[in-house]
Amino acid sequence: MKRTVIERAVISLSDKTGAVRFAKYLEEKNVEIFSTGGTHKLLKKSGIKVKEITELTGFPEMMDGRIKTLNPKVHGGILAIRDNEEHIDQAKKNGVGMIDLIVVNLYPFEQTVAKPDVKLDEAIENIDIGGPAMLRSAAKNYKFVTVITEPSDYERFTEEYEEHGGISLEFRQELARKVFAKTSKYDAAISEYLENTLAGNLKKTIVLEHGKELRYGENSHQKGILFSDGKPEGALANAEMINGKEMSYNNFMDAQAALDTVLDFEEPAAVVVKHMNPCGVATGKDAREAIEKAWFSDPISAMGSVVAFNTEFDMKALRFFRGDEVKHLSFTVENDKLVSSEIKRKFVEVIIAPSFSEEAVEYITRMKNFTNVRVLKIDMEGSKKAKDFNLKRIDGGYLYQTTDDQLFSKFETVTKKEFPEEMKKLAEFSYKACKHTKSNAIVLCRRTESGFQVLGMGAGQPNRVDSLRKLAATKAKENLEYEHRVLEIKTPFPEYFQKVISEDTVLASDAFFPFDDTVRTAALYGIKYIVQPGGSQNDDSSVAACDELDMAMIFAGNRHFRH
Repeated sequence: MKRTVIERAVISLSDKTGAVRFAKYLEEKNVEIFSTGGTHKLLKKSGIKVKEITELTGFPEMMDGRIKTLNPKVHGGILAIRDNEEHIDQAKKNGVGMIDLIVVNLYPFEQTVAKPDVKLDEAIENIDIGGPAMLRSAAKNYKFVTVITEPSDYERFTEEYEEHGGISLEFRQELARKVFAKTSKYDAAISEYLENTLAGNLKKTIVLEHGKELRYGENSHQKGILFSDGKPEGALANAEMINGKEMSYNNFMDAQAALDTVLDFEEPAAVVVKHMNPCGVATGKDAREAIEKAWFSDPISAMGSVVAFNTEFDMKALRFFRGDEVKHLSFTVENDKLVSSEIKRKFVEVIIAPSFSEEAVEYITRMKNFTNVRVLKIDMEGSKKAKDFNLKRIDGGYLYQTTDDQLFSKFETVTKKEFPEEMKKLAEFSYKACKHTKSNAIVLCRRTESGFQVLGMGAGQPNRVDSLRKLAATKAKENLEYEHRVLEIKTPFPEYFQKVISEDTVLASDAFFPFDDTVRTAALYGIKYIVQPGGSQNDDSSVAACDELDMAMIFAGNRHFRH
């Protein structure tokens, strides 16, 4: 189909960004422009030759602007099928002229009802009627009519019109799709608000779009699709992919877990995630130091992991992964001890960061050993804004919850033994790491010269005593034994272990202790500092056990179950 030439346009906008410039372009192309209310005033004040919509309809705006464009001379001019002789004859008999371009966006209903003090009457008056009607009419007749609802499309329109003297069918189709996507979301927002306000009914409409089929789902026999929900550019679903092959379903799941964790830190931090658990978390003076410490929280699990940073990924950080300049080790367990062997490079599935240095990007995209490493640039602030709720499917329904965005509701030492100030900072770090670990979670973290580091974690166990004694403490001892051996520390290992555990380590638990057995088990390893939410009927017995064993404990208030 040939390109459509624009002769008449209607412009009616609540968001007037770029409207004057765009209207001036249309005027230069001899387009007859009709407009309404505030848009008409703006264009006329700017020296543009614009007519009021009443000159088109022959009918005044009335009822406080509720009636403006709901008129056959508007909708007939939009909906007429141009190559249907009967339509054109009817239009001529009734004085209906053709309208080739609709430029409309809607009353800001969602912004209005988002205000905490909004009144029902104000919300009702921000339900647009004429705008959606014009948009839908124009989108329905996209074969002949161009419809613009987003100011970001003005430039594309002018570029195409300037080059070809008209608008292509492909672009009109694209614009029509945007319209129906926008009006469906708009109506959903109104429905949600009125259900809740008028009837007290909870309703949530979720629009999933831009579906992209993945290679497979969680397992190879499952189908996987990635949808976007229109959240800010740069959030995970639409992050900028700098390098690597296509992301898989599991890559996205692990990447989200890594991103969720690293976003909790202000200081330079790195997170290593394997199967949805942050097996390594650390802070440091820069990205390189943070990832080096995070990696050795669990060097066995770190191979083939997803790693995330909250600061720029530069060549210093890259040298930790690449296959030259740095000694790379793989780890196995032999005779119940960590044993290392040298390998060419450290393999990871995904690297996530808010920015990448030019030198790092040049190296990553050029070198063969990074061909399959997925490298994603993430908008950290956009990602935080995108975290509005969580949704899980169950048979016949969905579970909805708001995000876990509050670390603690109090931070109170409940024992006779106090936390030194530096250990309080470590306790906060430990609680952040524990927050993102699968329940029942126990995480042991230690302080280092310039930050903090996960030393051992226990996740996903039916009881938290097992998370401590079978996993977290075992991993901490394994890591410290390897460190003691490689660094050739002169102090006998039992003494070294006790010093680190008792003086530099905090135990964090994602939920309260139902009994005092977790405290007493922790004491067997020499642990002196604990942070947990509290709230058990047996809190007093856990506090008493700490006092008996000269241990300090903080109650943080909020628990952080993660199923």
